Amino acid sequence: MEYKSIIKGAAVGMLAGTACYMISRSSAKKKKSLKRNTGKAIKAIGSAVSCFTSMMA
Repeated sequence: MEYKSIIKGAAVGMLAGTACYMISRSSAKKKKSLKRNTGKAIKAIGSAVSCFTSMMA
């Protein structure tokens, strides 16, 4: 069983679910800023997951 894959999959799933929820529940004005900042958030989460998995190895 590979824990790295499980951790990455869980993190991506939680990130996607949170992003969809935030976009669907926000007003039209905030949707533009959320979409713009989503790319930055995905990169930050990816870096955090990479650091976490390297610590686990």
